[in-house]
Amino acid sequence: MSTTVSNDVPDVLGPLIVIPCLDEAAHLPGLLDQFAAECSEALVVVADGGSTDGTQQIARDHAATTSNIRLLHNPLRLQSAAMNLAAAVLGDGRPWIVRIDAHCVYPKDYVSRLIGAAERTGADAVTVSMITLAHGGFQSAVATAMNSMLGAGGSPHRRLGAGRFVDHGHHALISLEAYRRVGGYDETFSHNEDAELDARLLRGGFRIWLEPEIAVGYYPRNSPGALFAQYLKYGAGRARTVQRHRAKLKLRQIGPLAIPPIVVLAGTAPLAGWWVAAPAAGWTLAALVAGVVLGVRGRDAWGAASGVAAMVAHLAWSLGFWRQSLFGPRPGPEPSPIALTPSGSRTEEVPSARLGVRSLL
Repeated sequence: MSTTVSNDVPDVLGPLIVIPCLDEAAHLPGLLDQFAAECSEALVVVADGGSTDGTQQIARDHAATTSNIRLLHNPLRLQSAAMNLAAAVLGDGRPWIVRIDAHCVYPKDYVSRLIGAAERTGADAVTVSMITLAHGGFQSAVATAMNSMLGAGGSPHRRLGAGRFVDHGHHALISLEAYRRVGGYDETFSHNEDAELDARLLRGGFRIWLEPEIAVGYYPRNSPGALFAQYLKYGAGRARTVQRHRAKLKLRQIGPLAIPPIVVLAGTAPLAGWWVAAPAAGWTLAALVAGVVLGVRGRDAWGAASGVAAMVAHLAWSLGFWRQSLFGPRPGPEPSPIALTPSGSRTEEVPSARLGVRSLL
């Protein structure tokens, strides 16, 4: 049964829209223009982690001319800390918190459509589908892989489909009361913090809706090294979520865990015989052939390299998972509920009771 949170607040108080930032000068102006204009009743917060590329000045310039934009200093730099700080300092009386990732592309009327989905379904949180985009080159190979079964393994929020209640999706809208009640994001999680929060929301009786008609676009890493580093952290984050919640892995997550063992086994082929390399060879061949098929279907030469991109991501994810599971420290206690900190005026320094830091508004 749902534990839907009451949203009896004045209509003049709209959602809290948070944009965690670190050196996002190229993306921030468009996001601020879009959300400040589309959601005049909302408060749009740029939670900056110490940018040096002009991001902070862009936020200040927009705040000087637009009454519903604020700049918030996030000394812990992580997205999770940015969201929690905004909820504690600026969330009073607001019904929803919206997470905006600076590297994503958002459809028109994004926030109002999210709220409409929540009201229509009675959900306490609304997640959305994510479509991977590309500017060409290796990024196209990554996008082709991640938009297919080859890269995403059938993850519901990685494709368009029917709306339904889910256990996880790409974070978009959450009831602020539910968010604070379960403790918000765990700031010790640099990756997979969204799935870990979803686990606590579900355990608390809250319901999560996937609204695939409100898909966002995402630009992935554009080099094999950057992709490997990203998915290494993703795998470690998933392992920490499993350790904390004793969550069962899905089949699409279990499969990649076999990759490091078969790669190690293949390395022993000169001593043990070449037959031990068969599993790794089979995996490699299957991925490469599948990638070529996707590239031909999409008439994209770089898309034909999507098998290589998928192999990089899967190997890195599984290595990160195994490393955390076998050698990494176990997660600490779960976050406590987030207490509100009165924000005062836009220009004063406000102490955060939750984080023990000072935040510039």
